Amino acid sequence: MTSQTTPYRGFWLIALLSVLLGFASISTDLYLPALPTMGESLGASQGTLELTISGYLLGFSFGQLVWGPVSDRYGRKGPLLAGIAIFIIGAAGCALSTDAWQMIGWRVVQAVGASAAVVLGRAMVRDLFDQREAARTLSTLMMIMGIAPMIGPTIGAQILAVSSWHFIFWTLVLIGLLTLAGVGRTAESLPLDQRGTGGIGQAFANYGQHFRNSRLMAYAGTLGCFAAGVFAYVAGSSFVFIEFYSLSPNIYGLVFASGIVGIMLANAVNRRLVNRFGSEKLLLAGTFLGMGAGALLLAQAWTGWGGLPAFAGALFVFVTMNGLIGANAIAGGLASVRQGAGSAAALLGFAQYGGGMIGSALVGTMANGTPMPMAVIIAVSTLAASFCSMILLRDSAGQRDAIATAESG
Repeated sequence: MTSQTTPYRGFWLIALLSVLLGFASISTDLYLPALPTMGESLGASQGTLELTISGYLLGFSFGQLVWGPVSDRYGRKGPLLAGIAIFIIGAAGCALSTDAWQMIGWRVVQAVGASAAVVLGRAMVRDLFDQREAARTLSTLMMIMGIAPMIGPTIGAQILAVSSWHFIFWTLVLIGLLTLAGVGRTAESLPLDQRGTGGIGQAFANYGQHFRNSRLMAYAGTLGCFAAGVFAYVAGSSFVFIEFYSLSPNIYGLVFASGIVGIMLANAVNRRLVNRFGSEKLLLAGTFLGMGAGALLLAQAWTGWGGLPAFAGALFVFVTMNGLIGANAIAGGLASVRQGAGSAAALLGFAQYGGGMIGSALVGTMANGTPMPMAVIIAVSTLAASFCSMILLRDSAGQRDAIATAESG
């Protein structure tokens, strides 16, 4: 680590990265319990309100594709400050919205800003750590980040109990302002001699190399497929639990929080085991366990067997596997590139949140008042994620065989 990155050591590194990587979750989880109330206030249907999530993911996915190359050329700090400022403007616009389509538009703006925090936070991890240490660091960050989505719906429900849904977005404005002040006091993590020198066009040209990187694309595929199921759950779960199973918003917040606890536990396990088994095997285990949970969820939604406990239990296992998949897929994908870490992080993020956009849009389009649409999307997405992770494992085995053959020759 150079002197330029020394300020990021220890507690302040973890604190800063946790906040940045947590922007994606706090931007959505905080207002999930308010979706039914927002629908009544704005005169919008369930499917239309769920577009506030898929619209957010649209802006988030494409925003990353811009911030990544820009940061490879000009460093991480300047783009971070700009992105957080855009996030604040978007959150204020949401608070002032008077109909659903205004809300959807401002959510896109908010997402473009939030995407800078997440993609550049991941790029900073790549700046500072090798693959296994990056996986351990990301697991630690996700354990800490788990606090935000765990308490987010509960805090949102409490705000809703004493005020209107508008104040949920004013809370996000405040969080953005505090983060902006924090980033302003930090140092740059990407030294001048490691930045691109060919202009911004060359920075964007790195995407061509990334698309030809089969390992990076397999990691991206795993992230994207699994995220389709995760965001189908995020978009549809409040309606399923509150309206279909008749839970209160507070109880729904606790159910949602239990899944975050599972993710935190899985990240703790991943942190302890990654040096022993490697990130690829843990990634494969996570996708296969998630696929099993998806199959059980689909069977329960189809037959009704076991009722709410069985449905919630299968969802818990599925969501928990995000703790094994996220950190290992991101660390592995970033380690597979030698240059253009910002654009590689953007591509991984685009796949992850682009998959999430598809999943959330599908669950809104297919909404029929039952858990079946969400269960179908989760089952299909986990099957596809397992297939992508198997490609990675096969590729690794082929590389080891080639090395062994070369050495014996």
